[in-house]
Parts: sequence; structure tokens; C-alpha cells
Amino acid sequence: MHRYRSHTCGELRASDVGTDVRLSGWLHNRRDLGGILFIDLRDHYGLVQLVARPGTPGNEALSRLTKETVVRIDGKVSARGADNVNPELPTGEIEIEVTEVEVLGEAAPLPFTINAEDGVNEERRLEYRFLDLRRERMHRNIMLRSAVIAAIRAEMVALGFNEMATPILTATSPEGARDFVVPSRLNPGKFYALPQAPQQFKQLLMISGFDRYFQIAPCFRDEDARADRSPGEFYQLDVEMSFVEQEDVFRPIEKLMTDLFEKFGNGRHVTSPFPRIPFRESMLKYGNDKPDLRAKLELVDISDVFADSEFKAFAGKHVRALPVPDTAGQSRKFFDGLGDYAVQHGAKGLAWVRVGEDGTLAGPIAKFLTETDVKTLTERLSLVPGHAVFFGAGEFDEVSKIMSAVRVEAAKRAGHFEEGVFRFCWVVDFPMYEKDEDTGRIDFSHNPFSMPQGGMKDLEEKDPLDILAWQYDIVCNGIELSSGAIRNHEPDVMLKAFEIAGYDRETVEHEFAGMLRAFRLGAPPHGGIAPGVDRIVMLLADEPNIRETIAFPLNGNAQDLMMGAPTELDETRLRELNIQLRKPAASVKEKADAKDSVARDTGAK
Repeated sequence: MHRYRSHTCGELRASDVGTDVRLSGWLHNRRDLGGILFIDLRDHYGLVQLVARPGTPGNEALSRLTKETVVRIDGKVSARGADNVNPELPTGEIEIEVTEVEVLGEAAPLPFTINAEDGVNEERRLEYRFLDLRRERMHRNIMLRSAVIAAIRAEMVALGFNEMATPILTATSPEGARDFVVPSRLNPGKFYALPQAPQQFKQLLMISGFDRYFQIAPCFRDEDARADRSPGEFYQLDVEMSFVEQEDVFRPIEKLMTDLFEKFGNGRHVTSPFPRIPFRESMLKYGNDKPDLRAKLELVDISDVFADSEFKAFAGKHVRALPVPDTAGQSRKFFDGLGDYAVQHGAKGLAWVRVGEDGTLAGPIAKFLTETDVKTLTERLSLVPGHAVFFGAGEFDEVSKIMSAVRVEAAKRAGHFEEGVFRFCWVVDFPMYEKDEDTGRIDFSHNPFSMPQGGMKDLEEKDPLDILAWQYDIVCNGIELSSGAIRNHEPDVMLKAFEIAGYDRETVEHEFAGMLRAFRLGAPPHGGIAPGVDRIVMLLADEPNIRETIAFPLNGNAQDLMMGAPTELDETRLRELNIQLRKPAASVKEKADAKDSVARDTGAK
């Protein structure tokens, strides 16, 4: 028999009754019923029940061992009594009569419970991540991630893409976030950068003549954490294609996402085809550029209705309305609750009216609406009895942010939200440029390496704020999975695009010398996209935080609490790397705290 096991803990069945077996795993749980010990033994593959009767060597050994101790047991498979069968377990019809126990790795007292979700705080969980990963939910999430990545690879190869690796040590690049930099020992005073994305390399692969590339690529960005963004590093499905237009990129990605989410979505259906929603339409109808289409409500811009109104709360402001049907049975609590929700998202309040059986409007602001206002709103919003309308007024961005949240919440509370589905969409036609409200400067609004839709002609003839780019995002259930673009592969067009954003030719030639050199030596039209693997798994696992789907994530402060990173380097290592540290000056509070600490240590008053 094998030194450690003849079977795994998850594979024994009723057909194995009478078999002598050897198992190894962790002591998951223990119950003492009148001296008879019932032990749940767990390994990667599952869980099986052990029985150690009084007076046996197994009973004595197992009674004193702590949970999570690793043991090897020998025993015989027996059938459980009919009343003791556990239908929740694949091994629930059998148990193992223990005859011998060997301790392989004894566990000290645990910092938190493994076999229950006991509300331990995240910092503690990350400090002992190897224990946290033993929990059923976390183990399931990491195995889901593994299966998803394997499925992605298989499908991409089937779609005709070739997996290729790109460098990890590279040059710094203005990708929109801070680089992580690595000092070069052999080149004193110089630094590598970890790639924020393989953007330039995958474009160079297309210029090199490789037609369809993909990679499960690690990316590194020194940015703050969010629920759907892990600080430090993340993984994306990096894709690039030659001789393509926008729809050519969409087709394989739609097939991949449909197949992936149908396979691993636990019964949740993928609605298709994926609609194409222009950026400006998305901002008006949904209040953001990552709409949650499970909410079956849309916002309507009614600013013109109140442009010259005497109602000061709306007059001259951007006003967005949210009509909500079938609210006749809703109490005042429904309206007040949504108002409170809007306040939580930055609103000063939430104006509303409701349509009565006779078609008249009632509510806190009904008295401020003229007959013309009522008539226009009724026609514009297709109001009928039972409708309610919520209003947001103010600056465009502020109203968009608040009303986008209200739209989804109102849909959930009023029964206009579709559960159990994955609703994808493409957001397209992003503006190439935007204006900084403080400086008035024109800058890129998205990816500076995207092709403007009208090429050089639009760059020369149009107002920059009217120029659209061949840029697109793929969104699922209100989560942006990826941005992508058809690339600007023409040097003159690229130089002109940067000129409009305030970059002179010399700067662009210097910063992107490698790319421009490649473009001038025969570059095909190409485009791509890079869906986030972490976000895909987060959606499939139905987890609210991306760190729950990553084996060893950093915490919100970009720290690895388990390994103690980041760490300081000693003086010898710093000299070897030709680095001299200049620590930030201590704040007034830090100086005062230090002074108090010294006083306490010395007994001074």
C-alpha cells in the first residue's frame, strides 16, 4: 500500500464497503458520542467520516489531537446505518473504522475557525491566508479560478489564437497608473518597470507578423484598491488580432464569454447577443459607462423641460428623470427609502412624483410643475397611472453618479430587476478627447494609442471634443471586464493625435521610439482587448470583493501580511543597487507621538 494513501477523502462510495484503505488529510471536525469518536477527515478532494471506537489505538490518538492536524489513518470501509446517511456528502453512505493513526503534521491552536465562516476580519484572514484557503468557500473559489483559466486557454486555442509570453522586466510607460520599478544592479542609476499591461509588446507581435495572440498576463500597477480592483498585481486575458475591425474583435470574445459564463455560471443564463451601446447614450440612459442591464429602467434627460422654469431646484440645471412603472401599491416608505439611498450616494435629496388613476401627478414637487410641464413629462416619459418618477438635478457628472445608483436600486425595490442572469454589453464610440475643467487643457479621455474613427481627416477638421475613437469596453452586470481598441498604427496619425493633446513631436518620438520605428517598417491594422481574469472569476463566484478569488492577494494598503512584504533592504543591498534612501519627513503628529514614546520609555515628565 502507498506510504500515505490508497484513496482520497472524496472518492470512497458504498461499492467500497469492506475495503481496507489508507487516507491522509486534515482533522476537520470531531464529535464525541458516548466515547465513540466521529471525525471528519478532509483533503483537497473532499471529506469522509472516520469512526474510532473506545479502547482502540485510533480513539486514544484522535481524542487528543487538535483540529487541522494532518494525519494518516488506516481502516476499513463500512456502510452507515440508514438513519445516518448524509445525502449532502458524496461519501455520505460510508464511514471508515479506524485501526491505526500516524501524525504527519501536528497543528498548534488555531487563530480562527476553519470549518465555519465565523466573521474573522480580513486582515487576520490575510495574515493566515494558508489557513483561510482551507475553508470550503475559498478552496472552491480558487479551484473555480483554475478551471476558468484552463477553459480560457482551451477556447482561445480552438479559436485560432496562439499563446505567447511577453517580458516582465521592461521600460516605464505612461499607461495611466504608476509603475512598479526595479533597480538595475548592472546599470547603476537605471530602473526597469514591471508592465502595467503587455500593450506595446502585443502590438509589436502583430507588427512581427503573428496574427492572433493571447496570454494570461500578469500586470502590475501601483494604484489604490477597490472592491473590483486588486492593488499591485492582477491577471488579464490579453488578446490582439491583425487585419481586424471592431466587430472582428467582438465575435471571438462574445463566444468565449458566452461559453465561459454558461459553463461556470451555476445555472445563470447569458443573454445574447451583446448589445452595442454608444458611450454618450450609456451616460444619459444609465448614468455611467458600465451599465447594469439587469435593471429594466432607463434615465431620461429632461433638462430642456426646465431650462426656463421658475422652479429654482431644476431651473438651468442638468435634470435627469427615472420613470418607474407599477408603483401603485408602493407605500410612502418606498419613496422615502430611495431618497435616503440617494443621500447616501451624495444627493441632498430625491425629488419625485407619482401618477394617479386620473393621470394627475402627486408628490412633494407636484405643486411646482405647470400644466405644460406635466403635459411634456407625460408625453416624454410615456407616463400612465401607476408610474412614479424620480428626479436628479445639478451638474452632469454629479447627477449621473447619483442617478445611476438610484436606477439600479429602484429596479431592485420595485421588482424591475432580473436575477439569475449575466447581461453583457459593449460600450462603444468613446470620445477621443476630454477637456480638463480646471485648466481647459485637451487630453486623451481613454487609450491614447487608439485609432480615431475618422482618421487624419477628423483630427484636422473636427473639434477635438467631437472626435470619436475606435475604443470599446465589455461590461457584465455593471462590472467593466475590459477595455479594448483598434490601434493607431499610422505614425503621422499618431503624432497628430498626440499633438492635439499637447505633446510635441520630439517628446512623442522620444517616449515611443520603439513603437514608431516599428510602425514605419510595415505595420498591419490591428486591435485587441484584455478582459480581467480576476473580475471574471469574481462574477462567476458571486463574490463582492475581488480578493476572495485570488489565492494570495495584497490587502487594501498593498501589503502582503502573510509574507511581510514590502520589506526594507539592508545597507549592503542598497549599496549594491546604487540606491540611497530619502524617507519622507515625519508629520507633526508623528514627531509628537515619537516624543511621547521617548518620554514614556525614559520616565520623563
